Amino acid sequence: MVKIPCEEVIWNVLPVIRKEFSRSLMRNYNLNQKQIAEILNVTPAAVCQYFSNKRGYNELKDEEILHEIDNSARRIFEGGTTQLIRETCRICRLLHTGKIFKELDYVLRC
Repeated sequence: MVKIPCEEVIWNVLPVIRKEFSRSLMRNYNLNQKQIAEILNVTPAAVCQYFSNKRGYNELKDEEILHEIDNSARRIFEGGTTQLIRETCRICRLLHTGKIFKELDYVLRC
């Protein structure tokens, strides 16, 4: 069964972005899982799964993207929900234009 591009994003890209935001928020702002969950508008269980690689199991190794994720996490930490939406979309676009997720075999057309 062929998945539409947005399904691929929901299942494969968004969890990685949230995982990396979670890591950055914990590392740079010393937040606990409950605080991270509130900021990212997910459950504490989801954050726990990001840290245990049960969700978002693809690994980002590109230093430039990881630096941008840290920048985004700062903006989210300071700006709340409005920034969460903006920064999630920004990182998603960077991942696709940089062809980080070549193994997903699709082109984002949204």
